[in-house]
Amino acid sequence: MEQIFTVTGMSCAVCKQHVENAVRALPGVARAQVNLLQNRLSVVYNAELLSSAQIIQAVEKAGYGAQLAPKNLPLERTSLEETQLKKRFWLSVLFLIPLLSISMFHVMHLPALEILLTGIILWLNRPLLTRGFVQLFKKTPTMDSLVALGTVAACAQSVWALGMGKNEFYFESAAMIVTLVTLGKWLEARAKTKTTGAISALVQLLPKEVQIRRDGVEKSVPLGDVQTGDTLLVRSGQRIGADGVISHGACSVDEAVLTGESLPQDKQPGERVTAGTVLTSGYAEVTVQKTGADTVLAQLIDLVQQAAGTKPPVERLADTVSQIFVPVVLGIAFITFIVWWKCGGDVSFAVSCAICVLIISCPCALGLATPTAMMVGMGVGAKRGILIKSAAILERACHITTVVLDKTGTVTSGQLQVACVMPAPNVTAHELLAYAGALEKVSAHPLALALVKSLPKDSVCPEVTHLQEFPGLGLRAICQGDTLSGGNLKAMCAWEIPVPNGEQIVQTAAAQGQTVLFFARNQTYLGAVGFSDTLKPTSKQAVLLLAQMNRQVVLVTGDNKQTAAYVAKEAGICAMQAGVLPGEKQLYVKTLQSQGHVVAMVGDGINDAPSLVCADVGIALGSGTEVAASSADIILMRSDLREVASALQLSRATLRTIQENLFWAFFYNTICIPVAAGVFYPLWGWKLHPMLAAAAMSISSVCVVTNALRLNRFRPSFEKERQNITMHKVLEIQGMMCGHCAGHVARALQSIPGVKATVDLTHKTATVEAANAVDDQVLIEAVRNAGYEVTAIR
Repeated sequence: MEQIFTVTGMSCAVCKQHVENAVRALPGVARAQVNLLQNRLSVVYNAELLSSAQIIQAVEKAGYGAQLAPKNLPLERTSLEETQLKKRFWLSVLFLIPLLSISMFHVMHLPALEILLTGIILWLNRPLLTRGFVQLFKKTPTMDSLVALGTVAACAQSVWALGMGKNEFYFESAAMIVTLVTLGKWLEARAKTKTTGAISALVQLLPKEVQIRRDGVEKSVPLGDVQTGDTLLVRSGQRIGADGVISHGACSVDEAVLTGESLPQDKQPGERVTAGTVLTSGYAEVTVQKTGADTVLAQLIDLVQQAAGTKPPVERLADTVSQIFVPVVLGIAFITFIVWWKCGGDVSFAVSCAICVLIISCPCALGLATPTAMMVGMGVGAKRGILIKSAAILERACHITTVVLDKTGTVTSGQLQVACVMPAPNVTAHELLAYAGALEKVSAHPLALALVKSLPKDSVCPEVTHLQEFPGLGLRAICQGDTLSGGNLKAMCAWEIPVPNGEQIVQTAAAQGQTVLFFARNQTYLGAVGFSDTLKPTSKQAVLLLAQMNRQVVLVTGDNKQTAAYVAKEAGICAMQAGVLPGEKQLYVKTLQSQGHVVAMVGDGINDAPSLVCADVGIALGSGTEVAASSADIILMRSDLREVASALQLSRATLRTIQENLFWAFFYNTICIPVAAGVFYPLWGWKLHPMLAAAAMSISSVCVVTNALRLNRFRPSFEKERQNITMHKVLEIQGMMCGHCAGHVARALQSIPGVKATVDLTHKTATVEAANAVDDQVLIEAVRNAGYEVTAIR
């Protein structure tokens, strides 16, 4: 089983290592991992061999506090930690000001008052000193041990100087050291709060109370009282409190929190809605299907928290260095003291140099370098609907060389649409669709559903009787005394209905990735309708983005070569594998890997499961209702292929930030330790004061966290291209029935200077973007000249 614990007293990567090692030494522990940012310890263990109480006891023996973590406690603890440190810092400053006045400006010579003020400041910051010495006595020194030793050394030297009648006191240095360290910890805590901001924002998305109808009575209840089967009543502006299905009403829902989609989505009865989303307009009654931890939002939060707590391989270097760093620093400080004492004989100088080495070498920055960047990167991804299951996957995604794309539902919409209408001579398109609709509206076949969906809203189809279905061929029925027939070319031949150029029509359609149905009344041919699984509007741009990133893109599909070739050509994909079964997809991925490729497989997470698991990185596209898809490493909540490029770009940006942080953390210690030890004093007279050492140590940690926070400004390349777009409009268009219609509308709109248009045939809309504003009337006239009508603009 797995349990999460809250651990108190950790301050650096060395503390994290001590806690992990103490728990891993217990029998039955399979994994123990600490998230330093959230003070969380995740333990996977055998409950028959070990209990949570024994784990807590092991952590306490290591010198830290521990308790079982309630849900979302880490977010609340970070805020509490920040408040406590802020209070402690300002109280320290209150007593530090008179201390500095006495010691630095020689207002008066009152050693007793200096000792009193220093004692008060040390007492205020006693947790820092207590933890440091406890770890030192346990022979597991940490960053706090270095600070505690440096502070006590400064006080001891000052007391010794006072006893010897000398006027070389370091009371103000000792007080300043702990005050500056507390300031640094406070600033770190503030930065930590920001790094966990994405998770915090997700937690706060759920309403505290919701309106439900139970036993015919409408009432307001706490969200925790909502049960499966309840009916939620959601009005405009309110957040939805649970996952469910709309049973009554119509509305628009803002799902940006889950999918990153900026435009509200129209919802009708029977469609799913998820907890945390906002009903922007309309009214809906929602039948609850999932509550609490079972909701998509709760699973999303859990995934982000778990992923942020994992370690990428690049962190192993920091962990290894941190484990031996503190003992090495103690040795350097001791050698520094001995060398200066023996060489110069000035004890005060030797003590000062040793103190500077202890204080400035604290490995805070080293411990924060990786987890801060990981937390921010995971949070940014979560905001965009990109869920990355572990830090190792995020790092691995940077090295992807080949992206393998499934066709149906990934590159294409996965929904068949009418692509062309080909009436016979002396038959109008309206007549052909009326008869075809009359026959197909009683069928549940995917082609029939696509045809009926494409019919204009005001179209009237005659009624049919005596329907006969012929599997693999088509349908026949009686309509107004005539026999209507619809099916493939094989059916027409079986029913002895002559189709002029039938073979040529089928071959031409196949070359364009289309499937054709033929229709006839009695034995007279009426015409044909072509169907296609249309390319997603963003697929072509997504392939171009991946190509610009020097990633090879391969289309893999079970469809025939003609259809696959057409889709690949339309999407701009150069390489493809057609007629491939799910098991063969996995073999193809393995073949690419054996050739040295690092492969990302992009699919729907269900029939592509074998290849998703086999790939170096498996990406499930458009799995918003299946957040915990076990087969994928990265889950994209939005069914937009461009987000594959976004995920790869985010992984690269995060890893680059980690590398920058680690470089500066190592560089800082490499440069500062020799300066603190007085190596350059004989040459140039460089000597570091202990107070400056404490300030430098604190600033280094804050700089590392601040650098990680820059990831919040991450924008994928395709969004940067849209920054110059000032006009974005969605046109609702009447009259579009097939892919040719959509093409006419797109070309008409794009003939307007500066306009880019994307047509969605399913929803009968066109999305128009431009750098400069375009008058609505110009758009309406362009569509009208193409033979269609704009019914609304939003």
